[in-house]
Parts: sequence; structure tokens; C-alpha cells
Amino acid sequence: MSKILVTGGAGFIGSHIVDHFISKGDEVVVFDNLSSGNEENINSDAWFFSGDVRDKDALDVAMEGVDYVFHEAALVSVPKSFENPAECLNINVEGTRNVFESALKNNVKKVVIASSAAVYGDNPNLPLKENEDLKPMSPYAESKLKDEELAKEYSSKSLPVVALRYFNVYGPRQDPSSPYSGVISIFMDKVSKGEDIVIFGDGLQTRDFINVKDVVKANVLALELESGEYNVATGTEVTIKELAEKVIEKAGSNSKIIFKEARQGDIRKSIANIDKISSFGFDPSKKLDLSDI
Repeated sequence: MSKILVTGGAGFIGSHIVDHFISKGDEVVVFDNLSSGNEENINSDAWFFSGDVRDKDALDVAMEGVDYVFHEAALVSVPKSFENPAECLNINVEGTRNVFESALKNNVKKVVIASSAAVYGDNPNLPLKENEDLKPMSPYAESKLKDEELAKEYSSKSLPVVALRYFNVYGPRQDPSSPYSGVISIFMDKVSKGEDIVIFGDGLQTRDFINVKDVVKANVLALELESGEYNVATGTEVTIKELAEKVIEKAGSNSKIIFKEARQGDIRKSIANIDKISSFGFDPSKKLDLSDI
């Protein structure tokens, strides 16, 4: 039995990671300040530690005796990162540095961090490989790139760190009312209320959508991977317009699609090359599954 710490363990992705390790009989600590997480997401068999990754002392206490850390806590909203870039860097970069420092101090065996496809920027060289030039287009993306640089630094200090570059994650527990939420849950919520779907831009922008269940598999696999960066995606792309049409069709809704001006920092096309992580046995479902959202 291992002792696992999940920062952001009350959030969308973090809570699914918690559930997996609880189901395997491990001891799990959820470290979350509930600023965007939901207490209802916390597994009743996990230990809950109310804390903020900017608080070094709290992390040191929560990290005691921990074998593995999954660092999911972050400010994840691109628009909010433009509104308050200093806060974004403080939470995402200094918070990550604190996690690494505490893990090093407590002899943690490995840290797995949530990075993002946002680090690639609007790169036309598709599908995107891990060794592409990185051109972040938002303070959020810049913060994730800085996290990866910190990961390299701490890996050289004998703390193994794996950075998983999540593409567009979807699944249960994504809160459609949250500004942090993914486009699928927002669209599903709109059609359930009979409201029109708003697409920013012409709808031909593409995304590589991956189910949160597969993201959990990637995190579990990361415990066996060498330090470095790995794309976590399906290697398939869907246009936002096609997605909206699928959601409307599934719901049998009369909702219409409304197009508005593209937003600052939005990437035009995104699809991953997943050969690197797939070579270690990662095999995600390529079918867009809207059944359990």
C-alpha cells in the first residue's frame, strides 16, 4: 500500500485520480483549498487536508510520509490568467515550486504534474510532438511552461518528476457553471436548458478531446515513466462546430449555434502525437463519449 497526495483532489481531474487509488487500497490525502474544487467530489475514504499550495508549511505537514504526489492544483482559466497574470504565476509557478520543495524534503519517490497542451501555442506543425518549439500564448500557458522548467530542475536534484501535457479533458464532475469548465460540459448544459450554443470564432478550430478516465490511466502509468514531458490525448481532432452539432443531436434539442468574435489566446488547431506515451502502453479511447456527462 502506498500513501498518495493529490493537490487539487477535490477538483475535476484530481478527484478521479483520488478515486482510482482509493479503489486500489492506497491511503490518499486530498490537499485542496476548495477555491474551484467541490467538497462533494472528495472520496469519503480519503483524508482531506484543507490547504493552499502557496502555503509551504501546510504542504510540509500534508506531505509527511507520502510516497507519490499528483499535483493538479492550479488556476486553470486562460481568460482569468489575462485578467490577473500575477495571481496566475503565484498559484501555478510558486505553488508548484512549493510542492517540489516539500516533496524533496519529505523524500517523496515521484511527483506527477498536470501540464497543458497550451504550452505549444498555435503551432501548425501537427500532430504536436513533445519536442516541438513551445510558444505559449497566455499567462496560463506561460505558467505551465515554467512548471515544466521547474520539473527539469528538481528532477536533476534527485526528485523524479513527470509532466503530463493534458489536451482537452472532459467527463463527469466538470462544472458547466464554472469559468474553468471545458467546452463540452458548457455545451451540454446549454442544450439541456434549451439555450443556444455560443462558439467564439468560425467553429472550425479543432481540439483533441480526451476522457478523464483515460487521463487517470496516464497518471497511473506516469509512476512507471522516466522524468520528462508526455502528451496526454487521443491523437484525433474534432472541430468545435462538429462538437456542438453532436451535443445538439444527442440531446434532441432545438438549440441553435451562434458564432461570436474569437477570444484572445484561443488556439486555432490542436491535435497531439501520442507515440511517446503510447510506447509505454497508453491506449486511450478515440471515441468521443458524451454518455456520462
